[in-house]
Amino acid sequence: MNNIYLHKRALFTLLGIVGLFVLGFAFPLLAVLGKIFFAVVVLAIIIEVTLLFSLKNPFSAQRVVENKLSNGDFNPVIIQISSKLSFETNLQVIDEFPLQLQLRNKQFSIEGFKPNSTEELVYEVRPTTRGVYGFGKIHLMVTTKLSFITRKVSFDLEQEVKVYPSFIQYRKFAFLAISNRLEEVGVKKIRKLGLSNEFEQIREYVLGDDYRIINWKATARHQNLMVNQYQEEKAQDIYCIVDKGRLMHAPFDGLSILDYSINASLVMSGVAIGKDDKAGLLTFSDKIGTFIKAQGKKTQMSLIADALYNQEVRLKESDFSRLYKNVRTWIKKRSFLILFTNFDSLVTLRRQMKYLKAIGRSHLLCVVIFDNSEINSLSEKKTFGLNDVYRQTMAEKFHHDKRLITKELISNGIYPILTEPNNLTVNTINEYLRFKSQGML
Repeated sequence: MNNIYLHKRALFTLLGIVGLFVLGFAFPLLAVLGKIFFAVVVLAIIIEVTLLFSLKNPFSAQRVVENKLSNGDFNPVIIQISSKLSFETNLQVIDEFPLQLQLRNKQFSIEGFKPNSTEELVYEVRPTTRGVYGFGKIHLMVTTKLSFITRKVSFDLEQEVKVYPSFIQYRKFAFLAISNRLEEVGVKKIRKLGLSNEFEQIREYVLGDDYRIINWKATARHQNLMVNQYQEEKAQDIYCIVDKGRLMHAPFDGLSILDYSINASLVMSGVAIGKDDKAGLLTFSDKIGTFIKAQGKKTQMSLIADALYNQEVRLKESDFSRLYKNVRTWIKKRSFLILFTNFDSLVTLRRQMKYLKAIGRSHLLCVVIFDNSEINSLSEKKTFGLNDVYRQTMAEKFHHDKRLITKELISNGIYPILTEPNNLTVNTINEYLRFKSQGML
């Protein structure tokens, strides 16, 4: 009995019959009609109950979802439903979504479900936090064409899936990098300057050497043809350094600044390895988190993805002095360091500048500065009152401070990337490719 529900059609019909009975006190004929309709409804309910409960298990259902979901992206979920009944039905499908998705009262309808057939429902979910998500049961609310009674059929399909940093972006960028089509997603096509090799020594010309590598000055000195000998360019170490301090908790379009940084770090690491460089990772806040030494091996991306999965914001001030000490201890070789952080004012930046300058003396340091497109657009809107003037003034100050921070970094020999969060990945890759093309790495 717990699985039987009156359909709204039955409720409205019964209310109409009650109305006939009430009017029957004044018009006896309506009372007779009420009895006839009531008998018909009861008969229809008996028939529908008999049909709906003719089989103990009239349906089978299955949920198809990946064990890992991509954070910030739309991930497909498929529900496969098979009917064992010999008549057509209508279904309302209710999936118990993970609590983190906050999808309430969302259900799907299938009208005219054919007997002994299979249907697929496809929908998408967009997680905005990393972690473990739990899907629950699937419920089917089944009716016939009469639609007086609804039978509830439930399936115990509880399963847990993990939400990882955006591997969908990583796969897309990795594929485009391999096929030299990164410009399709906004990455600039930068021409490599000079040879892709490093100078090793000058030697005598040997038949078959490329005439373009002849060193004419050395030839004049030795009175013999001399050429430059090059060795293959060595792989560079690329480190993504992710700040997990309280300022990285700021939200943008459903995701935190930290999540945007984590997604960009995963993609950037994949592109670097695809360009024959070595990728590593360092996270920090008030203390050092994860450190992965830069490597170019195939298993490196799995290590980085697993490490990024567990990173969470710590609501404390980030310790840049500790960062400097650990960079100096762990990263001996000159490397390209991309620091994902979020300075909100020039005062905050200057408080940490001595540590950034110290890191920049040993490495090529690039600092990501997050810009907010919503605040920027607010500074350009027309004002209609004192409150609007106040909000616009604050927006203009925020916009101006970001530009001052950028100039301050440049004046201290540090390369900034001023970007909106949704353009972070593309702008970071562009800067990496620019440095690589100019031989700065």
